[in-house]
Amino acid sequence: MLVHVELAAPAAAGDSGEFLELARSAGVTPVASVHARRDRPDPRYFVGEGKAKEIQEIVTLHAADVVLFDRSLTPAQERNLERLFSCRVLDRTGVILDIFAQRARSFEGKLQVEMAQLTHLSTRLVRGWTHLERQRGGIGLRGPGETQLETDRRLIGRRIKQLSDRLEKVRRQRAQGTRARKRAALSTAALVGYTNAGKSTLFNRLTTSETYAADQLFATLDTTLRQMNVPGERPVLVSDTVGFIRDLPPELVAAFQATLDETKEATLLLHVIDANAEDLDARRAEVRRVLERIGAGETPVIEVYNKIDLTTNPEPRMEAATEDSPARVWVSAQAGLGLELLREAVSSHLDLAKARRRLELPASAGRLRAQLYAAGAVLAEEALPEGGWLLDVTLSDARWAQLQATTASVN
Repeated sequence: MLVHVELAAPAAAGDSGEFLELARSAGVTPVASVHARRDRPDPRYFVGEGKAKEIQEIVTLHAADVVLFDRSLTPAQERNLERLFSCRVLDRTGVILDIFAQRARSFEGKLQVEMAQLTHLSTRLVRGWTHLERQRGGIGLRGPGETQLETDRRLIGRRIKQLSDRLEKVRRQRAQGTRARKRAALSTAALVGYTNAGKSTLFNRLTTSETYAADQLFATLDTTLRQMNVPGERPVLVSDTVGFIRDLPPELVAAFQATLDETKEATLLLHVIDANAEDLDARRAEVRRVLERIGAGETPVIEVYNKIDLTTNPEPRMEAATEDSPARVWVSAQAGLGLELLREAVSSHLDLAKARRRLELPASAGRLRAQLYAAGAVLAEEALPEGGWLLDVTLSDARWAQLQATTASVN
């Protein structure tokens, strides 16, 4: 059963349709839904006693196994509601964590999800152990020295510490990979955006990959890196990252920091937006807020409006960046529309970080000359009378520094 609560504060507005998709993504079958409106949450039941009893009757009528709230509940509110409904109660954070637990495939992803789950659970242990009383000292009242609740809290704390250490190791390994890419002067583009905006489908189209993609929230969690060819540039590394959502739980942001570091270290962000979404502006703003939270707010962005085949204007097009807005490209990953425009936009952005230079190569540098042509860096070439070539090239500062060590002379 789904419970959607609208609060008076405009900033707390929710989307019942999105929550329905979340529930279905978690694998449950909704049997009923209730909408409620309150000025502020009730401290005992969140929805108030009268509405809570109404929900109890509907739960009994439909024999619901679980009640899902589209709000964050306190541990006490969850406990009180479970006692009243005689079934399990999950809030929005719990639903998202359950979806993530189902979708994690890689070792790193499973570590991140377990970390988030335990962090969330550590504040809710009181629910499972209310039948135990604390041991009190004194003659005849001394117990084993530790209650079950304290034992569980200690074990969870120990496991969280182990997971933190492992994730820190993963973070160091990713940092090594990032440094290696920087040494190789490879440009990286990270696909970011609201969940189910079509990032994975676009990723497969751009990189000719076959990663899992589906029309559901959080279809993929694990970051994947592949090469994409763009005009005038050696292959660009593209990463497909976890999708964002309204009210993304803080513990998920913390646990997925190792994955989100890929976003923070990217040369360019491709913000994929569902052009057919009714709340397009709100979703775009939410993604920008999350990017600010993880330290990627200053990274250059190209906005990619996907799913144009579902809109009234299905023509692919591109708008150049201005002082007030980033570059924008309208595409359809599913139909394969506008992909070349997107590649051109990526190439144009990368060209902004390049400078035009002239290289004088001796005849013995034929291999280097071939590499420059393969990278699409050569703009013009002139054969020298004494042998060798004079090349006009466009290169970034990082790749220019690399070449300085191998060229015979630089003019």
